Amino acid sequence: MNNQQLQKLTEKCSMESFHRPFEHQIFFNSRLRTTGGRYHLNDQHIDINPLMYTEFDLANLKRVVLHELCHYHLHLTGHDYRHRSTDFRQLLAKVGGSRYAPATSKAKTRRSTHHYWYYQCTGCGIRIARQRRFNTARYVCRRCGHHFILKN
Repeated sequence: MNNQQLQKLTEKCSMESFHRPFEHQIFFNSRLRTTGGRYHLNDQHIDINPLMYTEFDLANLKRVVLHELCHYHLHLTGHDYRHRSTDFRQLLAKVGGSRYAPATSKAKTRRSTHHYWYYQCTGCGIRIARQRRFNTARYVCRRCGHHFILKN
């Protein structure tokens, strides 16, 4: 599916579900990783994660498009368009859009593991872990007052 087909699908869904035309642009944005789509308030265009179509099916893509169209139509009519508003939740349930986008393969691999620096006190022997390195000559142990050594 390309951007022109997505535009036609969105215009069709907008007329069928909301009885209002979609008069702005929608396109795929491959930089989206953890979200299904994004509605831009400043110029009213919509970005859609292409993985919603390639990793899932057309029905999932339609649900994500309906979700973004709820934001779009509520914003243009002057209603509360945010996720927590009752207007948004009621309209989303009425048209059958998805509340949450399914997790994609890129969203799952995005989690990073933290690297820790391990230090040991020369006096009492306590071990501590820190995410950032610190100057061992400057800081001392709060229990005994001795300096630390790096144990990585």
